[in-house]
Amino acid sequence: MRVARAHIWQVPRLAAILWAYTRGTPGQPCARSRVEDLHLLWRETWRGRVRVARVQGRIAGFILRRATRVHALHVAPDMRGQGVGRALLSDAQARAGVLDLWVLQANRRARAFYARAGFAEAAQDRRGGGNDEGLPDIRMVWQRGEAQA
Repeated sequence: MRVARAHIWQVPRLAAILWAYTRGTPGQPCARSRVEDLHLLWRETWRGRVRVARVQGRIAGFILRRATRVHALHVAPDMRGQGVGRALLSDAQARAGVLDLWVLQANRRARAFYARAGFAEAAQDRRGGGNDEGLPDIRMVWQRGEAQA
C-alpha cells in the first residue's frame, strides 16, 4: 500500500468513494449535490490537501486535511477492513503533531477506529455544528506522544 498526494485526474475516483458512503449509507443525508462534491474535491486536491492510498495501483481511499483538521477519510467499500484507513491516518499523524476531527455521534465504528489510533473525545455538539449534515457529532483530538498504543 502506498500513500501519496492526490492528483486532479483522480477526482472522479475520489468522488465515487465519497458517494459510496454519503449516498450508499441508509439514513445518511446528502449535504451537497454531486456537482458541489466534485468542485470541493477538485479544489482541495488542487490545493494539495488530499492524499490517497493505492493498493495494487488502484485508489482504495483518501483523506482530506486542512492544517490540523481532518475533514474527510473515506475508504472504498470493497477495501474496508484491510488497513487502508489506518494507513491514511498514520500518514497524516506522521505529518502533524496534532490532529482533530468531527465524527458523527451515531457512527460508533468510526469513533472506535479513531480511538484505536489515539484520538480522544474532546467535545460534543448535539446540534451538529461540526458537520455539513447537521447531525449530533463529537470532536476528537490526537496529539503526538499522548495515549498512543
